[in-house]
Amino acid sequence: MKGLTVRWSLADAPQGVEAELATYVEGTSHAKFTGMSDLRFKTWRMRAGEWFEGCYVFATDEARAAFQETFAAGAAEAPGSVIIGSAPVLIEPCDVVAVAEGWDGFTPVARDEG
Repeated sequence: MKGLTVRWSLADAPQGVEAELATYVEGTSHAKFTGMSDLRFKTWRMRAGEWFEGCYVFATDEARAAFQETFAAGAAEAPGSVIIGSAPVLIEPCDVVAVAEGWDGFTPVARDEG
């Protein structure tokens, strides 16, 4: 599976940026990627005060390359960059070796407060 990691540093981001990012993902970004053609799944990860990251898994090399090219060209103006106040520090393709679904199953949610 063809992965892509996009990571922003939160080291110099404004106070409260984590809540703003979570609200953006819940209200806008989650819907944008749900059902997206050629995308198997996307996860959003964050370590408060350290980093915010989007992890994408695409169906094909071509789909990943096309998304990466388009994203990289406008990365500094991407919504995450605008919210954080800086461009991503990493845009890195990778291979996802495997995905396992646990007993409790997979729940596609826009925001999990728990």
